[in-house]
Amino acid sequence: MITSIKTCFKCGAEKPLTEFYKHPQMKDGTVNKCKACNKIDVYKNKEDNIEKVRNYDRNRPNRDIRNKKISARAKHRYHNDENYKLTVAKKKNKWVANNPSKRSAQCAANNALRNGKLERKYNCEHCDKHHSRLHKHHWSYLPENWLDIVWLCPSCHGAEHKRLNEIGRDPDKEEK
Repeated sequence: MITSIKTCFKCGAEKPLTEFYKHPQMKDGTVNKCKACNKIDVYKNKEDNIEKVRNYDRNRPNRDIRNKKISARAKHRYHNDENYKLTVAKKKNKWVANNPSKRSAQCAANNALRNGKLERKYNCEHCDKHHSRLHKHHWSYLPENWLDIVWLCPSCHGAEHKRLNEIGRDPDKEEK
């Protein structure tokens, strides 16, 4: 029988299962050491083997840029490359040329935000999670609807666009 309370073998404290890291091969699905003890052990191990850890970090290979798994140093080098900047600028200009109504809606919303006509929100209007970088979602790109926006977190914004694509709604066609 699985209980919701478990005893840490390290500190001996009885804690709820949420205070233990998950481990699929354990009988109750969690490790036998609580999160607090685990963090202490990890920190102590890092301090005891600091040169080994530093050497590992120094020699870790840069990963493929296309997979977005690269070191911070390689990423900085890549983003400061003039060819990269030109490529990004070309893509942005192409998008602006192909999406004039969307770009106009973006500019109108950003100007309204700057001028105080629109108030920035910090809780997603779908999931109500607090997020410092919410996206402005436009329901329509008609000029009269440019300031009718919904503040969404990145994951809800992506899910909303996926839903709209599935039902075949194209906000660009509303304008024509």
